[in-house]
Amino acid sequence: MNEIKKTWEERIVSPDKVLEKIEPGMSIFLGTGVAEPRTLVKHLMASDASNLEDLELIQLVSFGDAISVEAIRSRKYRLKTFFSGWVASEAITEGRVDLIPSRFARIPRLIQSRQVPVDVAFVQIAPPNEVGYCSLGAAVDVARQAMEQASLVVGEINPLAPFTYGDTFIPVSDFDMLVHSSEPPFYFPCVFQDEVLDRVAANVASVIEDGSCLAFFVGPLFEAMSRHLTHKRHLGVHSPFFTDALMNLVKSGSVSNRFKEIFRGKCLTSYALGSPELMTWLHRNPLVEFQSIDRVFDPIQIGSNPRFVAVFPARKADLSGRAAFPSGKGNLSGVPSEDASFFNGAEISERGLTIFALPSRNKGGEPNILVSVKGFPNQFTMREAVDMVITEYGEANLAGRTVRERAQALIDIAHPDDRMKLVEQAKAENILYPDQIFLADSAHFYPADIEARETFKGGAEVRFRAIRPSDEEEMRRLFYRFSDEAVYYRYFTPVRTMPHAKMQEYVNVDYNRVMSVVGLVGEPGQGNVIAEARFVRDPHRPYADVAFVVDDQYQGMGIATYLCNMLMQLARVRGMQGFRADVLSSNKGMMKVFEKADVRMKANLEHGVYELTIPFD
Repeated sequence: MNEIKKTWEERIVSPDKVLEKIEPGMSIFLGTGVAEPRTLVKHLMASDASNLEDLELIQLVSFGDAISVEAIRSRKYRLKTFFSGWVASEAITEGRVDLIPSRFARIPRLIQSRQVPVDVAFVQIAPPNEVGYCSLGAAVDVARQAMEQASLVVGEINPLAPFTYGDTFIPVSDFDMLVHSSEPPFYFPCVFQDEVLDRVAANVASVIEDGSCLAFFVGPLFEAMSRHLTHKRHLGVHSPFFTDALMNLVKSGSVSNRFKEIFRGKCLTSYALGSPELMTWLHRNPLVEFQSIDRVFDPIQIGSNPRFVAVFPARKADLSGRAAFPSGKGNLSGVPSEDASFFNGAEISERGLTIFALPSRNKGGEPNILVSVKGFPNQFTMREAVDMVITEYGEANLAGRTVRERAQALIDIAHPDDRMKLVEQAKAENILYPDQIFLADSAHFYPADIEARETFKGGAEVRFRAIRPSDEEEMRRLFYRFSDEAVYYRYFTPVRTMPHAKMQEYVNVDYNRVMSVVGLVGEPGQGNVIAEARFVRDPHRPYADVAFVVDDQYQGMGIATYLCNMLMQLARVRGMQGFRADVLSSNKGMMKVFEKADVRMKANLEHGVYELTIPFD
C-alpha cells in the first residue's frame, strides 16, 4: 500500500508546472459544478504566461465560479458549453461564449469522435484509495471520454470530494500529473422558497403516485417538492442532478427504487450539486449510482422506468400548453434541448407523466398564464408532450383535451384576478366559444380546501373536489352515460340533450349560494367524473335544496351516501340548518341514501313525489 501511495505522490506537481505544459490553441476540458477543478482553473485565469493564449475551455455546464466573465472578455480564453444557464447565459448573449446545441446523451459521442476535440483534461478527483483507484466524485458527465481523448490528463485531488460509486473509478496511473487542491468544492446552498411556490410543489406532489420514478433539477420548486413527497412509498430516482432535496427524500424512507428497470435498487445520476452535508452523505454511499450522461439522459433508458414523472419549472405557460422556460444567470432548471430527453423518456414510460409547474404570477405581480407565449425566449413548443400544467391553484390536465378544453382548464388555475381577461382574450382569439360564461366572484371563492379520497366497495378509489368550469366536457359525458331512468329521477323529465349552453351554466357555480362536489376515478390530476352532488341555498331560510347523481356503473357502492354526508358537513359549516329534496317515490335508491344519513327526515308524499325535509339538529 505504501508503494502505491509513493507511486502516485511522485506525480504531484504545482499548478504552475501543469500550466507550463499548455500550448496556445489547445482545448481544455473542465469538470462541472461541485467537481470543477477550482485550483487549476483559478491559476489558469490568473496567469499571464505567454503560452496561455487563444485557449478553448470546454465545460458541459458552466455552474462554478472559477471561470470569470472578465477573463473571457480578455479574449485569452474562449468558453464552449452545452448549457446556456447559470454563468454562461449572459456571455452567450454577448457573443463571448460559444453554445453547442446538442442533446446531452449525444455529447459523449461528439467527444469520442473528436467532433469536439479535447487536448487537455482537468478533472477533480477524490484521494486515491489503498489500491490506487480514485473516484470522479460529484460529476461523471463525460470526464472519462474526455480523458481518453486528451494528450494531457491532470487530476486535482480534493480531500473534500466524495468517493462515489458507479462509473467513477479511475486508476491513478491514468493521470499524467496530479495537483493538490487548495480550494473547497463549489457548493450549492438550498434555494429560498416562498409560500406560493410551496403550494405549487404540494400540488405537484399530489399527482405523483407511489412507485413513480423522478428526475430532479436544482431550485426552490424541487426543494419544496421533496418535503411534500415524504409520505409516498417506493419512489425511484433517475435524475441528472442529485441534490440536498433528493438526499432528504431518500433519508425519509420514501425512495426504494424497487420498481425501476434501470439500476434497480439505486438512485441514478450524473451530477451532485449541493451542500457539504450532501457530499459527506454521498461518500461511499452504495445507494447512489453515478453514470455518464449518455446513460442518464438517454430517453430509452429513462422511459424503461414505469411511471416516470418529468417535472419542469416554467416561466410562462399559454392556453394551448406551450411554455417558456426560465433563462438567464442562475438558471439551473434546463432548457428545451436538455429537457427533451426527459420529455421523450416520460412519453415512452408506461404511465409516464410530464408536468410544467409555475406560480400563477411572477414576483412582479404579472400573470404567468397567458393566451400565448409568443415572444418569450427559451420556449418549449411541443405542447402535445405536456400532460399537466400546475400552479398554486391546482392542476390542469391537458392530455387528450382539445385546445378549447385546455384553455378552460388553464384558466381555472390562473390567478383569480387574471381569469376574466384570459376568458375575453380567448374569446377574441376564437379559442373559447363566444357565449362562454365566466363568474368573476366564483374565481375568488372557489373552495380549494374541499379535497378527499375514499375507497368504496369493490376497491373503487374516488377523489372528491369542488366542481370547476373546465369540468364541462366530463359532466356532459357523465350525462350521456346515464340511463333514461337515471335522467328522469334527476330532472323529473326525459331530458335528451345537454349542449354547451346548458352544461356551462351548470358547471359555472356561484359559490356564495351553491356548493357542488364531483367524484373522479383514474390517475391523480386526471380521471373521469363519475358523480356529482350539490346543494343550493334557499334565499328565504337557512335550508338548501340538495341533489345527487352517480354514474350507473358506480351505483350501490356507497358513493351517494358518502357525498350526502360530505355535503351536510359543508352545509353546516356554511350556516345551513338543513336540506330539502324532492324524490320520486319510485326512486328507492335515493330514499335509502337519505335514510342512511345520521339525521332525522320528514317525508311528505304528494303526486308520487316525496318532499323531504332534513333538519341537521
